[in-house]
Formats: sequence, C-alpha cells, structure tokens
Amino acid sequence: MRKLFTSLILVAACITGQAAIAGPQVEFKTTLGNFVVELDDVKAPKTSANFLNYVKSGFYNGTIFHRVIDGFMIQGGGFTPDLNQKSTNAPVVSEAQNGLRNNRYTIAMARTSDPDSATSQFFINVNDNAALDYPNAMGNGYTVFGKVISGMQTIDAIRKVPTMVAPAPRMGRMADVPSKTVTIESATLLK
Repeated sequence: MRKLFTSLILVAACITGQAAIAGPQVEFKTTLGNFVVELDDVKAPKTSANFLNYVKSGFYNGTIFHRVIDGFMIQGGGFTPDLNQKSTNAPVVSEAQNGLRNNRYTIAMARTSDPDSATSQFFINVNDNAALDYPNAMGNGYTVFGKVISGMQTIDAIRKVPTMVAPAPRMGRMADVPSKTVTIESATLLK
C-alpha cells in the first residue's frame, strides 16, 4: 500500500511538473475549423513574444493562409484576402539554434533569405522538414517556436485546399495561393 501511495505521488508530481512548463496557448479560428498552438517561450523567448504581440493586437484577425504546399507547409499571418501585405513591426532575431525541429505540426517563423527578417508571417509544417532545421544548407534555419496541440484535422483540411497562381498587388503574381480563401477569423491567447 505504501508503494502504491508513493507511486501515485510521483505520478501526480510529474503531471503537475509538465503542466507547469506548458507555454502560452493561442487558439486560431479559421473558415475551415479551429486549432490551438502551444508556444515554447523558454527555447524561443523573443520569437514567442513577437508572435504574442501580434496576437494581442488583433493583427492576425482577418488575415489568410496565403501559401499552401501539401506535403510541406501552410503559411499565413501577413496578407489580407485581396493579397495585400499588411504593415508589420520590426523583424525579430532568429532563434533557429534553439534545438527545436521543423517536425509535423510545429509552428515556425517565415522569413526572407535574411535569417533575422521574420516579422508576422508563420508557417505550420505538415511534414517533417529537416531541411529547414538549423544548420541547414544555407547555414541557418527556420525558428520553430511551438506546436499544434489540438485541431490537427483543421491543419490537414487547409493543406488539402487546391492552389493556384494569383495576381497580388505590389508583388505581381503569387504561387501556391489557395483557390478557396482560408481566413483566420481570430487568434486569441488562451493562457
């Protein structure tokens, strides 16, 4: 009986310890369903803070998933439904060296070829994308800062939307744009 009691206390301590290290959670409501991401604000503190600033300001509300490549990733957080790019805050310094991997259902920052150019756009890996991990062929990588913890079926629905090449103001044309607009109706901090 004493061993059982000790075991139960150890299990409870482990569960409590895991709950205590859980990071902030953000719920996305989209036109194809909802999903929740949990941020790793310990391994990616600057990136998580940057992302949460956009969430808290309502920046993502009404933006779209503008780039979808099934078998690779879905990208959003920067364009309106008419493919106008929103103005952003200053870029955040890359934290790609944090040990987190671009595995399926992780969330990472989109950027240009400059590793320190990430602003508001993010992507969710729909496959294990080791080529995006630090160090990649270019010597850098893409900063993973969390993972999807619920609503994977929504991610899978978005990745299956057919895509097209579409005219985009100030950019000419954009490839891999969903032929059916997938809008982020809201992004809300849960905890």
